[in-house]
Amino acid sequence: MQLTSALAIRHPVIMAPMFLVSNEKMVRAAMDSGIAGTFPTLNYRKEGELKQVLDQLNQYRAQLPAGQGTYGVNLIVQKTNPLYAKHLKECVAAEVPFYITSLGNPREVIAAAHSYGAKVLCDVTNIQHAEKAAQEGCDGFIAVCVGAGGHAGPYPMHILIPALQKAFPDKLLVAAGGIATGQQLASAMVLGAHGASIGTRFIASEEASVSDAYKNAILDYGMEDIVLTERLSGTPCNVINTPAAKKMGYKQNWLEKQLNKNASTRKYFKMLVQLKGMKKLEQAIKPGNYQQLWTAGQSVEMVEDISQISDIVGRLVQELEETLEKTSQLLTR
Repeated sequence: MQLTSALAIRHPVIMAPMFLVSNEKMVRAAMDSGIAGTFPTLNYRKEGELKQVLDQLNQYRAQLPAGQGTYGVNLIVQKTNPLYAKHLKECVAAEVPFYITSLGNPREVIAAAHSYGAKVLCDVTNIQHAEKAAQEGCDGFIAVCVGAGGHAGPYPMHILIPALQKAFPDKLLVAAGGIATGQQLASAMVLGAHGASIGTRFIASEEASVSDAYKNAILDYGMEDIVLTERLSGTPCNVINTPAAKKMGYKQNWLEKQLNKNASTRKYFKMLVQLKGMKKLEQAIKPGNYQQLWTAGQSVEMVEDISQISDIVGRLVQELEETLEKTSQLLTR
């Protein structure tokens, strides 16, 4: 398969980078299970933290059989990320195997990654974003569809994936948003994706270090409980509609919108909103915290248990194979 060979993994799955959720233990478990584990570099903001994690992951990956699994990082390349340049330099020094870029021009990441043979997949939500990333020389796209946790796109998978596949047949194409089962993974691949990026399902894993309340919320809430809010990061973001989310609200007020539009204030206002949102999320994931503000995607509807990552991946692969077998049988009826 194109994605498995490009990333040197056994199964066409990326464990999505999740702010404040993804950790080193999860990434190791993902590699052990034959998939790609990723994390946002912003999960490690203290001096020396990121370098230490990258060194440890490189050592761990070197012990695995070739093609077993790999890891990658997610970089927010927007100017509002004050650690972007520092984190990119550390990732290049560690020769991170692949990158996922979000919210900005990926040119610098692509040039740096390609200098030592690493791959770059760019988050895109539409054809226009994909065109810009393709012009910069990216290796492929994470097609962020409606229903994704965090910063979701506006288009359904059944539209965005075929459109991107048709427009960019030579690029790696990874579906993201609303995928938690092997059946849904099969659907994405039938549409033309080479694999899927799955996040929400892995929040309800034993390796995730978030609070039990957050994990149980993934089980207890359904697809109708996922709402988009502009109040967390300035960019529409999917969260669980808890009392805390309702209190925070979903739309920016008139003044916030003006500050976000004004060329002289936009950058600093976004930095302020993102910093405040980051602090809220950091508090919310801690055990016993009343501020239940949690990001998640509509695939909460499909999550029914808290399991080890190896079991989650094993089930995904089994369901994928069974679904593809059933699909082939449909043609013979």
